[in-house]
Amino acid sequence: MIQKTNFGITKTKDPMNLFRKKSIQDSLGESAANGTGLKRHLGVRDLTAFGIAAIIGAGIFSTIGKASADGGPAVVLLFVFTAIACGFAAFCYAEFAGMVPVSGSAYTYSYVAFGELFAWIIGWALIMEYAIGNIVVAISWSGYFSTLLAHVHLPALGFPDGIHLPAWSGIDYFSAKRAYAAASASGADPSLLTSEAYLAWTTAPMMGGFRFIMDIPAMVINIIITWLVYLGIKESKNASNLMVALKLIVVFMVIGLGLSYVQPDNWSPFMPEGIGGVLAGVSAVFFAYIGFDAISTTAEECHNPQRDLPRGMLYSIVICTVLYIFISLVLTGMVPYKELNVDDPLAYAFGKLGLDWISGIIAVSAVIAMAGVLLVFQLGQPRIWMSMSRDGLLPKKFATVHPRLGTPSFATIVTGLLVGIPLLFIDMDTVVDLCSIGTLFAFVMVCGGVLMLDKDKSIKRSFKVPYVDSKYIMPGLFLVFLYFITIVDQTWFDNFANPLLDWDHTPMFLFIMVFIAMSVAAWMYRLSLIPVLGILSCLYLMAQIHVKNWVGFLVWLLVGLVIYFSYGYKKSKLNK
Repeated sequence: MIQKTNFGITKTKDPMNLFRKKSIQDSLGESAANGTGLKRHLGVRDLTAFGIAAIIGAGIFSTIGKASADGGPAVVLLFVFTAIACGFAAFCYAEFAGMVPVSGSAYTYSYVAFGELFAWIIGWALIMEYAIGNIVVAISWSGYFSTLLAHVHLPALGFPDGIHLPAWSGIDYFSAKRAYAAASASGADPSLLTSEAYLAWTTAPMMGGFRFIMDIPAMVINIIITWLVYLGIKESKNASNLMVALKLIVVFMVIGLGLSYVQPDNWSPFMPEGIGGVLAGVSAVFFAYIGFDAISTTAEECHNPQRDLPRGMLYSIVICTVLYIFISLVLTGMVPYKELNVDDPLAYAFGKLGLDWISGIIAVSAVIAMAGVLLVFQLGQPRIWMSMSRDGLLPKKFATVHPRLGTPSFATIVTGLLVGIPLLFIDMDTVVDLCSIGTLFAFVMVCGGVLMLDKDKSIKRSFKVPYVDSKYIMPGLFLVFLYFITIVDQTWFDNFANPLLDWDHTPMFLFIMVFIAMSVAAWMYRLSLIPVLGILSCLYLMAQIHVKNWVGFLVWLLVGLVIYFSYGYKKSKLNK
């Protein structure tokens, strides 16, 4: 049934309706009526800095190495393609941020466009981006911090060769256990006996028969960042701006100095492993862009969110894409691409050229950069939970705002625990792909939401995605795609998209089905081109992620649905 709200608008109240929606006016009205207590300190410069802080982190200092090793110098094309995909999504985020400037980000946008069930699914999926993603960043930060300490020579204090942390203090328990089992197996490679993970298990102190193994630096930085976010948005803003200024100085220095050591021969062949090698780095490269959307969660802390949020998101993506292109070209030009599959590729490249002093500076910059990513993600997650709690989908405690500090205090502490506890037993490889697929799914939903509301002329928008008629463009693109897989490369479908031959091809097959559906819809309804391309480009990136991670993602969503139907569905404010 339909009921009048306190704000003079209507919303769906049917308790059996899983797709009951909140109107834009209701979302804005409830935010104002609740008196959240969040403090407005952010302008467009601060938001751009938050975006840069979130994007330039583990990607540019760590995962770019693996992507370069897989795809060679052509990895720069993957950075461009991923930037375009994120750009499409950023346009859609910007439109929603102008329509619904509240803290829920993609969760609130989906509530308005698709209804409550999809909103819950997106809110649950975003935990993968922010909280689970921060596990990856914290582990990467720990590795670079250890490298930094190794470059600190203090003979007077007994550290003439640098400060080296015990092996057991920089790794999770189960990674060390697996390494010990692998090294102890019959016929194992003898070199495994000297690996850091093996040494962590064999040298760890014993406590009541239990080996004390913990990534202590990762735990410490998580506690520090959680404390900083708890203190207030103004303190977080100042810290972010400082970290961004320092990291940009170092990035420009690395690019400028690295150009003088580039050997053009290293760029040939440009695409040594073919397009398959380039696309193998999708998760790593996309992970380098994750975070720009997190600034939309600060809408209620902006001076003018309708104007500044769209600008901040788009400015940060453009700036970071240019930097990524230069860094990837310099990196693959300095050393052969095959050597870059290391945890610290920039430090390795300069170290190989005898520039160890630069390696130390890069380590400092990486420590600062990744702390900035942790800060922005740790800001985002509590504000989404706060929005979900205000809607009744989570307990009221998650909406608690500290009366003096003006931050979602309880949700911030829970976020710190959600990052800190898994650090005890989860390794980085396990969560990178899951983080990427969860974020891409959110991007698809936001782009779809813009399409859903595009024809509604009654909605006030401070920013509108530029309209380009897709009636002829989308069917044309599909015909080009069809020509490629039937004429140019007749084996492509069987090699990459035939689930009857290989179950791993299922994601790509689903992409083709959506491509067909979107082309038909574009012809029939003259859909806006940018959100359509946003949906397809993000789905294509998702299709490059191994099917086992799709299964993991689906299991994660099923767990979320159990929680929704056992609590959120009944407690929802739209159910009262």
